Amino acid sequence: MESHEVLREALKVTSAKQVASDMNLSLSLVYKWAEPPVPDAPAHNPLDRIDQVIQSTGDARILQWLCERSGGFFIQNPKARHPRPDHLIPATNEIVQEFADLLAVVAAAASDNTINPAEASRIRVRWEQLKGVTETFVRSCESGNFAGLRPPAGDHA
Repeated sequence: MESHEVLREALKVTSAKQVASDMNLSLSLVYKWAEPPVPDAPAHNPLDRIDQVIQSTGDARILQWLCERSGGFFIQNPKARHPRPDHLIPATNEIVQEFADLLAVVAAAASDNTINPAEASRIRVRWEQLKGVTETFVRSCESGNFAGLRPPAGDHA
C-alpha cells in the first residue's frame, strides 16, 4: 500500500478536520497528504518524509521508536534465505533452540522473583532473536521452499 493510501484509509477512521486541528495544520494540507504524489516532486506527506529519513540514515531505531509510541515493537524481516527442503529439520531445531534459550534467560531472571531492567533487556534481546528465526522459517514455508517434503500425490503416508 502506498503512503497516501494509508493516510486516506486513516482519515476514514478519524476526520481530516480533527487531524488538522490536532496538528495545527490547514485542512487542505491534510487532504493533500491522501493524494497520490506528483512524480519527481519532493515528498509531501509525513509518511514519505519518515521513509526518506530512514533511507538516508539507515537507522531502524526510528521505526522502533514509532512502534513503541504506538504500543508495539518493530521486527525487521529476515534477510532472504532460501533453504532447500532438506533443511526443514535444522530450521525447526533452530526455532526450538532459540525458544529454549529465551526460556533460560527468563528463568534466570525470574529466579529471585523479580526482574530488573537489565534482565528485562536481556529477555527482550532473546525474544527479538526468536522472532527473527521464526519469521525466517515462516517466510520459507510461505514461499514454498519446503514443498519437496510433501508426499507425492496419491501417497498418504
